[in-house]
Amino acid sequence: MSARSGPERRGESGLVFRVIPCLDVKDGRVVKGIQFQDLRDLGDPAESAARYASEGADEIVFLDITAAPESRETDLDWVRRTAETVFVPLTVGGGVRRPEDAERLLRSGADKVATNTAALEDPKLLTELAERFGSQCVVLSVDAKRLPGDGPPRWDVVTHGGRKARGIDALEWIERGIAHGAGEILLTSIDADGTKDGYDLDLLHAVAERVTVPVIASGGAGTLEHLVDGLRSGASAVLAASIFHEGTHRIDDVKRALAERGFAMRLESGRVPSGSSA
Repeated sequence: MSARSGPERRGESGLVFRVIPCLDVKDGRVVKGIQFQDLRDLGDPAESAARYASEGADEIVFLDITAAPESRETDLDWVRRTAETVFVPLTVGGGVRRPEDAERLLRSGADKVATNTAALEDPKLLTELAERFGSQCVVLSVDAKRLPGDGPPRWDVVTHGGRKARGIDALEWIERGIAHGAGEILLTSIDADGTKDGYDLDLLHAVAERVTVPVIASGGAGTLEHLVDGLRSGASAVLAASIFHEGTHRIDDVKRALAERGFAMRLESGRVPSGSSA
């Protein structure tokens, strides 16, 4: 997959591109910080998700950011409450260490599950999840940190909110994860996360060039142009938090602006712009 060009650009397999708000959850509340530090309380997950759904979010990603560091399962109450009121696809990550954990989330209303630390420790988890639930339900979440030095850029995989370096090449790990059954990559630059300085486009392009599954760009979006850059660099979807949480942009306004730039978008309760198809 390579960067798209031409008057009308499409995502992976010719599908429309997606705009996805991300809600980090801690102790049942939406929080936001910079590189997972200095967290601020932003409200109830179900209420936040309902607002974004009403603005036209294509999907919503929830990440329980302390489930892995605390070695616990994701709380299901807010997942159930969200699924009861929000009717867009929900991806939930955090604390998925066994197929049974994924099943609990899917039964509670999640459409996809994201796994990070547990998959690194046992890649067969991805295979088990794909065989049991289908690869379309399995999102490999990868937090990558750029390594210092001259020469071509390289990235290390980090976990536990970016606090633990794993000494694993991020590009190689992503390829392995897909081979084990991951159907989508949630790619977060820890260096850029929360900075609003833009995605790590080198990282995004390097991954998009290597894989055939959808890649979600994450970490650093602060302006509409950053989202444009992410899509042009090969992402099938752009994920953002700060610009939506802080009201800098509404999702429906962002999608219309992207459609005007030539990116196929699903608008107004599922309608695709003229000349596009789902």
